[in-house]
Amino acid sequence: MFHDGLPVWKKGGNLLVSEPKNLKDMIEKDMAFVLVDLRPAGEAAEGFIPGAVSVPAKVLAEAKAKFPADLSAPVILYGSGTEDAFKMVRNWGYKDTTVLRGGLDAWTQAGGQLKTGNLETAISYVPKPRPGEIAIEEFKALAEKGAAGKLILDVRDADEAVSGMIRGALNIPAGEIKARVAEIPKDKEIVTHCTTGIRAEMAYDDLLELGFKVRFLNAVIQIDKYGKYEIIKK
Repeated sequence: MFHDGLPVWKKGGNLLVSEPKNLKDMIEKDMAFVLVDLRPAGEAAEGFIPGAVSVPAKVLAEAKAKFPADLSAPVILYGSGTEDAFKMVRNWGYKDTTVLRGGLDAWTQAGGQLKTGNLETAISYVPKPRPGEIAIEEFKALAEKGAAGKLILDVRDADEAVSGMIRGALNIPAGEIKARVAEIPKDKEIVTHCTTGIRAEMAYDDLLELGFKVRFLNAVIQIDKYGKYEIIKK
């Protein structure tokens, strides 16, 4: 998977980070991802994020074979040694790797719960069909030719969209959908996309709740400054 993956991405030096709020959304919506606790197992057992697996930073290099064969799997890291771990996992080919912004402190401050006890050590990643998906070929046709009754809504952050957008698309970051709903035409079917489908699905949920006819692209998409794009099925 290429740069993106979670509903809000930011750049922090060379790191890509995910927000605690968006991790909560992913857990609540039972979305498929890999959450890795990098702390020593004994420390992690005293309080960890539900769904996390224990892969201590000191043995991460030896655990490569445990990670999904699907390199598009979103991988979220927290705990000790996150910067080195991030670089290592990205170098393995998992482009949708992020570090949880603020770690456990930020997670609990955002209202996230912790569990205690022994963590799982086996990584399980099973992508699940999502309601509301648009077929890739249909999305491509819409991107190429447009349609009078449809609108592509780019829900990436503005600093991502500035590097290139699909011609005719509207950019409203996923986290701003409800505040800027008046900018979205109610008489059209809305098709959301981000870079990996995760934020696009969250925007889909918000728009569905607001009464829109909406679908989303659940795929990896890269767009250059000329509006040319590449889509890869997850």
